[in-house]
Amino acid sequence: MAQSNHKESLQEKFDSTFQHILSELTSRTADPGTTEALNHFRSVLEENVPHGKKNRGLSVAETYKLLMKHPHIPEENDLQAVILGWCVEMLQAFFLVADDIMDQSHTRRGKPCWFRNKGVGLMAINDAFYLENAIYALIKAHFDGLPCYVKILELFHEVTLQTITGQCLDMVFSRPDEPVDFTKYTRENYDAIVKFKTAYYSFYLPVALAMYLAGIYETDSHQRAKAILLEMGHFFQVQDDYLDCYGAPEVIGKIGTDIQDKKCSWLIVQALERGTPEHRKILETNYGIDKPECISRIKQVYEDLGMREVFLQYEEESAFRITELIEQLCGDLPQSIFLAFFQKIFKRQK
Repeated sequence: MAQSNHKESLQEKFDSTFQHILSELTSRTADPGTTEALNHFRSVLEENVPHGKKNRGLSVAETYKLLMKHPHIPEENDLQAVILGWCVEMLQAFFLVADDIMDQSHTRRGKPCWFRNKGVGLMAINDAFYLENAIYALIKAHFDGLPCYVKILELFHEVTLQTITGQCLDMVFSRPDEPVDFTKYTRENYDAIVKFKTAYYSFYLPVALAMYLAGIYETDSHQRAKAILLEMGHFFQVQDDYLDCYGAPEVIGKIGTDIQDKKCSWLIVQALERGTPEHRKILETNYGIDKPECISRIKQVYEDLGMREVFLQYEEESAFRITELIEQLCGDLPQSIFLAFFQKIFKRQK
């Protein structure tokens, strides 16, 4: 019960801090000529940052508490971990706003994508730039002069570049103006997309930030944490690909579009490995075509190949592999950090 209360209080602190961050980012200006821009940016932040599951951001604060191993962390340090958590959520918002434009998606978190809102359109490109750069304004305001300041800056830049690289891979393997090239839909290419597009920023970044804030700089510790967390990130993305096809839109908050968008997803890679020549012909004829009948034919091939059962088997094998990695690689890092992270995503439905 005590643990539950702790988590609730951390969640409440995390949520309430957003309003302070919002005021800080949109109220500080020496030039009254920027008022209209700041008003718009306030809407950008309010509509795109605080409405997700917030697992990434909360993980920074939770990991920091576990690393400090002290029941009474100074309020200032606690707040720093929460602010870094919101920086991760803002990075996520930056990626999602840009990603939805590139994919021409329709919904995000149960609402129209930001660029589809009246009066926004392609201004959302500039809004994405703002979300990214607001991160560095916060970091400078709260961490300048601290031993971890440069490490935190470098980490955000490094992970942003890795994620942009992963997004590029995702796009070049599914160019909208070119025919589907299934020779590129390999397990190796899929693994590279996942590692760079998802695993670094969703899993390694929150834990590494907490480690730097807690004064853990040793390369070996970060490498061991990274090995565990990248494996978790791969598992998370496979789940995402599965839910894109099989998840209920009202639960996952978006309409899945991987099939019509020609995505090099886990499902299509598995289907190409497992299917017969007849299956492959159906996939080649229908994959990447935005018509209900074509999408249905692809989903029927997935059903014929038992992809639901294939995923359940993958899920169980991954849980075993990740648990083993945690036991083998944690060393002086608390296993609870990684177990708590994994429990959030295992068997998730959205």
